[in-house]
Amino acid sequence: MKEFNYREMNSELMVPEIMNLVSKIHEFKGKQELFMRAKPGILKAMLEVAKIQSTGASNRIEGIFTSDARLEALVSKKAEPMNRDEEEISGYREVLNTIHENYAYITLRSSMILQLHRDLYSFHPSTNGGRYKNQDNVIEEVDGKGIRRIRFKPLSAFETPEAVEKLCSAYHEAINEGRIDPLILISKFVLDFLSIHPFNDGNGRMSRLLTLLLLYQQGYIVGKYISVEMLIESTKESYYETLQESSIDWHENENSYLPFVKYYLSILWKAYKDFSDRVETVAVDKMGKSERVKDLFHKKVGKLSKREIADIYPDISVTTIEKALSDLLKDGYIKKVGSGRGTAYIKNSDYEGQKKTKR
Repeated sequence: MKEFNYREMNSELMVPEIMNLVSKIHEFKGKQELFMRAKPGILKAMLEVAKIQSTGASNRIEGIFTSDARLEALVSKKAEPMNRDEEEISGYREVLNTIHENYAYITLRSSMILQLHRDLYSFHPSTNGGRYKNQDNVIEEVDGKGIRRIRFKPLSAFETPEAVEKLCSAYHEAINEGRIDPLILISKFVLDFLSIHPFNDGNGRMSRLLTLLLLYQQGYIVGKYISVEMLIESTKESYYETLQESSIDWHENENSYLPFVKYYLSILWKAYKDFSDRVETVAVDKMGKSERVKDLFHKKVGKLSKREIADIYPDISVTTIEKALSDLLKDGYIKKVGSGRGTAYIKNSDYEGQKKTKR
């Protein structure tokens, strides 16, 4: 039987790269309150954008799609779901809102996980919602030739209820003891939850929702304002690779948590870095809105679309962004690339040379 012992620190995790990531995330966490007090209006706008991005990204990872316009309407509750994919998207929205608003009052236990999974399917008449898997499942992957192979075989349906109970108990014991950093424990919990694979469907989405819940409960609230799910989506290959690496010999209790823990901590560090970059410019440097658009091109390597700028700075109106882009184009600071829906902008690498020539 698989054992979950979180009270002992794995020696493989006591390495500089893990400790450095933990230290950096702690440092960012210390700045949270400063940023949150500085510009509450900006944070409110970031919160709404992150909800849309998180709901869309977490579902897209599992092959569940809708248009950007429909996604925004569904998350803001301005539309009702029209098909199976939109029903599942709406369910994710409900659970995400529950966690955002009630994380301090939710206790991690198997019954709670079942309730959240039930709500994930609250818009779809599925017999799977709120029930553990009723048959053994496998995690497959498909190669470039379309050939399927079994990547990992999770616990059996018979073993699952007891395993989830033990998993939650092991996490609580370690958290209450306080000897091991919560960031390490949360990462290990997520790996083990995914390896149990307790449901017929919805395991990946549930793992990401539980990630946010546990992070919020330990004071790491960055996922409210920066979509952790979207960062995972953008590094999906690494996500699956590290999950596979860390699940080798999992049944024998000899698996290595290092690859997955390192990946998960890197995602959280990136989220905090993005949070800092977006808020610190306003809170500390007191830049105007047009200056912030220009500064974004100064920091960004590669192209930016108008939509991406609006997502990064949701407090800046589209009209202001368009005016800033127009001014930057006239000045020669940026160049336009693409056309139509593919229109984007990049910093003009010749800008400094042009300025000297004009002088």
